[in-house]
Amino acid sequence: MMECRKGCGACCIVPSISSAIPGMPNGKPAGVRCIHLTEDYRCNIFNSPLRPRVCEQFKAEEIICGKNREEAIRNLAALEEIDYSDFLNT
Repeated sequence: MMECRKGCGACCIVPSISSAIPGMPNGKPAGVRCIHLTEDYRCNIFNSPLRPRVCEQFKAEEIICGKNREEAIRNLAALEEIDYSDFLNT
């Protein structure tokens, strides 16, 4: 299993999350940046008990995360069936 890549944050932007997130009671749609994602693409509630279970269960794997942030965005966008180009500068 790979380690989560510093400075990526693709999993906090691209996928939709249907469960409640603190401050986002209805979850988040695909392509919307989670309010807990910091400017340097880190999860601000990563070690908090408030972190949603769906986020805890996501594990970085090369097949999803690729070799860099752009590949992670492209792979996650393909799973969501959305255009990834809008998220590269998010």
